[in-house]
Amino acid sequence: METSSDYGAFMERFLLPPTSSPPQPLLPLSSLTFAVKDIFDVKGYVTGFGNPDWLRTHPVATSTAPTVLTLLNAGATCLGKTVMDEMAYSINGENIHYGTPTNPCAADRVPGGSSSGSAVAVGAKLVDFSLEDGVIPMAQSFDTVGWFARDPKTFTSVGRVLLQLTEVAPVKPTRIIIAEDCFQLSSTPYDLITQVVIKAVEKLYGGDVLKKENLGDYVKDNVRSLNHFMTKENTDQVYNIPSLAALSSSMRLLQRFEFKSNHGEWISAVKPNLGPGISERVSEALRATGEDADICHAIRRELRDALTSLLGDFGVLMIPTVPGAPPKLQTDPSELEVFRARAFSLLSIAGVSGFCQVTIPLGMHNNLPISVSLLAKHGADGFLLHLVENLYDSIKQEKAAGMANPKS
Repeated sequence: METSSDYGAFMERFLLPPTSSPPQPLLPLSSLTFAVKDIFDVKGYVTGFGNPDWLRTHPVATSTAPTVLTLLNAGATCLGKTVMDEMAYSINGENIHYGTPTNPCAADRVPGGSSSGSAVAVGAKLVDFSLEDGVIPMAQSFDTVGWFARDPKTFTSVGRVLLQLTEVAPVKPTRIIIAEDCFQLSSTPYDLITQVVIKAVEKLYGGDVLKKENLGDYVKDNVRSLNHFMTKENTDQVYNIPSLAALSSSMRLLQRFEFKSNHGEWISAVKPNLGPGISERVSEALRATGEDADICHAIRRELRDALTSLLGDFGVLMIPTVPGAPPKLQTDPSELEVFRARAFSLLSIAGVSGFCQVTIPLGMHNNLPISVSLLAKHGADGFLLHLVENLYDSIKQEKAAGMANPKS
């Protein structure tokens, strides 16, 4: 495994050149470099899935994942495989076997998972973009190929290649809905995240497109199957939104059942050495029965319908990406309970609905990174990519203006 020179991001480095020889300068990703999470097959290498026992018990890949080939065919060059959480079963990014990639913005904080190395490789400018989630299934109802990129233009170019999008004119959003209650889950001040985005939206599209919504109440009223998960525990906790906590519960239940279906036999046979936190979650997954799986699938359908009705074809939902600053490295799992509960409430919105989500970095606060996420309806990826690319330039201008006139 690679070490300090690359922030610990890489499992192994290699060079996969573009499939066209010589490289064609007019290809959409010419001259760009990328890395892939160790969940994608690359011919000639074992896909390690973040765990040495998985690496030991699986054969060398005889072909390269179609997603990786698509990028190579588009002119990009792959520089290697990146570290990930074991079996993709964490959001921290800490790996007891291969080391934890160093967060380039805050070295004493977790890089986030499960695609820790992919995120760090881009954040540390080791590659232009990187892939997360791939060939090996974790829980197929929620698995999807995602990517990180160093700037919006690269992000859009990669997205257009991966999604095979045709060129279309940008569309003005009909509404941009701020989920105000979701921002109460974040320890980062509300205005710090939202104001620069609001000003950028007003400048580009006018203030009439901005709306506010209590998303928790909307979900509670429109996703009736969630009642099954509206437990006293979910409704009593002061740090959560009951309906989103219930949504998170349904997501994790189905995730556990699908993880067991995919990997339970291998785990029982091999008895892999798993790190703290991962071991407990895997043990819990092995006890899953799938008893309420049908209800979980009903919730997915109802949530997608409800959010589609809320946003329409060209609406956007604004939420915090995470519930605050990244936790410190090696924080006791019991101390992370509130953070994880809030994080999964936010993650479950796109995770369960299948809506597309883009995270926009907004700089630093107290020397720690902050961001905001925008969601659009399932299948509206091209619309959201255009919107984010346009909006990011305006956000940068507003941030620059704010720094020049801090009292304005």
